[in-house]
Amino acid sequence: MKTATQEYAVGKTQDFLLQIGRVVVAGGVELAIFRTSDGDIHAIENRSPHPKGGPLAEGIVSGSYLYDPLYDWKIDLRSGEVQAPDHGKVKVYPVELDGDRVKVCL
Repeated sequence: MKTATQEYAVGKTQDFLLQIGRVVVAGGVELAIFRTSDGDIHAIENRSPHPKGGPLAEGIVSGSYLYDPLYDWKIDLRSGEVQAPDHGKVKVYPVELDGDRVKVCL
């Protein structure tokens, strides 16, 4: 059974600085939103997949990858997959642009 998605407006493009994470709460979910150096915007759950958890919004962005600020795990912002040799996955949410408005689908 497919669950319905809801769009949430989370800001304007200029609200998201290049390579700097921003925490936004939408639909009760705490998101970390990143704008990569090429201008793409990605939304992920703001929780590290590491067994001890922790926030991801303070991570370092390089290309399409995020480096977990606490454990230095390399996470693909497009898929949420943690890169080898580590294992795990972060929940990724679709982002839509409506002019300069940024919307996240939950």
